[in-house]
Order: sequence, then C-alpha cells, then structure tokens
Amino acid sequence: MSDASACASAGASPEGTASLPEVRGVARDAELWGLLFAPLPLPSGKAVKIVWRMTGSGPLRVSATHPDGAAAELTFGPEEHSGSSWKRPGDEWGTGLVFSKAGCWKVHLSRSTGTGDVWLPVK
Repeated sequence: MSDASACASAGASPEGTASLPEVRGVARDAELWGLLFAPLPLPSGKAVKIVWRMTGSGPLRVSATHPDGAAAELTFGPEEHSGSSWKRPGDEWGTGLVFSKAGCWKVHLSRSTGTGDVWLPVK
C-alpha cells in the first residue's frame, strides 16, 4: 500500500486535482479543510504552506506527528486571515510546516469548540 492510499484510508484524502490540492479533514463538532501550496505527496525537509479553514470557535492550534512519534516543525502560524478567495466553511489561518521524513503524517487541529485531523503523505 502506498503512503497516499494509507493516508486516504486513515480518513482524509485529496479532493480534486487542482494545482493547489485540497484535503478534507475528519472532524468532531467542526468542518475542516486544508489548501496545500505543494503537490502531493508533500516534500520532506522543506517548509510547506498550508491554509486551513475550520468551523467552530476560539483560536486554532496545529500539530503534526509521524507514525514514529516525530513532530513536524511549525515554521509560522497559525496566522489568522481576514479574507480570501478560497470558499470553504469556517475561519481561515495560514501555517508553515516542515515534515522531517517520508510517511503518513497526522495533522491535528483544535479550537475551543471542534477538533479534527488530516493525514498527509510525505515523500
């Protein structure tokens, strides 16, 4: 099974084939979307910009872990955006993440109300 299919079977998968791929997260008490500024699978060792939209309330917290427990480096954000042309439900934030190695990374997002996860393949 490839990393992409392993990540897809874990609960989230790319939506469409646009030049900026979207992923839909699995969330509780919220709806969660990510807009990736890199093609899938994402590159390891390089900063990747990801814009998130998540319903709920309160500030956004973001973390990402590899199956072996390694944590991704958050290089910036979450930075709240006041508006954009990307139309998905919820408030919008930008982040920069560095995934240190190949694998299926779990990105966990939470707000005061609402939590969710996205699984991203990294090469």
